[in-house]
Amino acid sequence: MFLATAATVIASQALITGAFSVTRQVIQLGYLPRLNIEHTSVRTAGQIYMPFVNWSLFVAIVLAVVMFRSSSNLAAAYGIAVTTDMLITTVLTFFVIRYAWNYPLALCIAATGVFFVVDFMFFASNLLKLFEGGWFPLLIGGSVFLLMLTWKEGRRLMGEAQMAEAIDLRGFLESVFVSPPARVDGTAVFMTAEPGTVPNALLHNLKHNKVMHDQNLFVTIRYHEVPWIPMDKRIEMEPLGHHCWQVVVHYGFKNEVDIPRALENTRLRGCQLETMTTSYFLSRDVVIPTLGSGMAPWREKLFAQMHHSASGAADFLGLPNNAVVELGSKIEI
Repeated sequence: MFLATAATVIASQALITGAFSVTRQVIQLGYLPRLNIEHTSVRTAGQIYMPFVNWSLFVAIVLAVVMFRSSSNLAAAYGIAVTTDMLITTVLTFFVIRYAWNYPLALCIAATGVFFVVDFMFFASNLLKLFEGGWFPLLIGGSVFLLMLTWKEGRRLMGEAQMAEAIDLRGFLESVFVSPPARVDGTAVFMTAEPGTVPNALLHNLKHNKVMHDQNLFVTIRYHEVPWIPMDKRIEMEPLGHHCWQVVVHYGFKNEVDIPRALENTRLRGCQLETMTTSYFLSRDVVIPTLGSGMAPWREKLFAQMHHSASGAADFLGLPNNAVVELGSKIEI
């Protein structure tokens, strides 16, 4: 009993840590909304704590204990969870060795085919206990998968709605500087979803404040399906004239997002970025579900709620809170 308890504690700690890391990577790949991330170490970036994920695991475990009452009753659920994981791992292995490593098709099928047959037989045999508890992990997995698809599709619809009303950035700046507004000291960093388009925050700033900063950076973040992007390849920078630059910042899914640190590289390209005189402008978008287009109405409402509940962009991007300005806008999907 002591060994079983110790093994359970060790396994649970590995599960919790893994859940935090995987969730952060999924967020960076764009399949879940931003969640609050607390760093528990000043030396290691990977040591993190995510309250929402932790409490979600707690609720799921309590539900499992209340519904199944004993470990023997949970055997069916455990069996399907393990065999499904084995089957998915085998399928993903095929795609990695075939399309990432470019091995011959026959060799890939031979290498993974045997494991696939064995894993599928285990999975099929466990399906006989689907109604005895096997539905539980499938329900959890299906729910998370639905949330991920809804968020990804919702973000795509948001992007299309924004692009439909987008204004070309270079042309807009040329027209603005025909009769230039007042310029104030310092640097303005405008976060924008797509490079080459005018961010809503800039439009609102010109409309209400009628000024532009001496230097203006239009920054877009690109996440890639690779673990790491080195610092020397972190940014792309294009001059737009009038002390304005278009900047694209690249991150791998294991890189720590820190926009101020990434923008330090702009000093070598003619932009003198000073911490005390830099302001970060963000667009606080409010999603308005509409009928007749996009996703099903209930999925659009679900996406709108997920978007509303997402944690603040400033913390996620590593921006200093005392230098952030948020300007709101509405987007219909």
